[in-house]
Amino acid sequence: MSIWWSLHLRREAASVPLARRLLIGAMDTAGVDPEISYDLSVALSEACANAVEHGGATAHGGTSGAYRVTAYLDGEKCRIEVADSGPGFPGAQGHAAAAPAVGSATRGRPAPPRPPASETDEHGRGLWLISELADHVQLGNRPDRGGAVISFDKILKWRADAPLMSA
Repeated sequence: MSIWWSLHLRREAASVPLARRLLIGAMDTAGVDPEISYDLSVALSEACANAVEHGGATAHGGTSGAYRVTAYLDGEKCRIEVADSGPGFPGAQGHAAAAPAVGSATRGRPAPPRPPASETDEHGRGLWLISELADHVQLGNRPDRGGAVISFDKILKWRADAPLMSA
């Protein structure tokens, strides 16, 4: 069974817990293991917070008051994508590309996520957290209207009583 949903949210702090609760509710209803749901909800919160904070000024100098969240639960995997209309990731070209491993450099791609300087830092840890919580992460820029896109996947584990578990 497949489930997907997409939200068009205002770039306001209140949108972050809304997206997180919707994801947790959908995953709980489907029967996804609570630890997997928690990991994905934290990663989604970080991606949404980045869109709220950094996704406003467009590449053309305007502003955008919205961002999009799309989630797919398909078989054994969940994929989440967050796209904004801001200036995008510096150095990224066109569509999303797989994020390189921490510490490596790849020409034409955004800098890889780095661990925060300290555990108490309040900024600069979102992309690193997402890369730690997800199995696969892609970062890139939208070629059509500008803006950043982050998508991440995680293999799902199901509760024994999962009503929507893939057969």
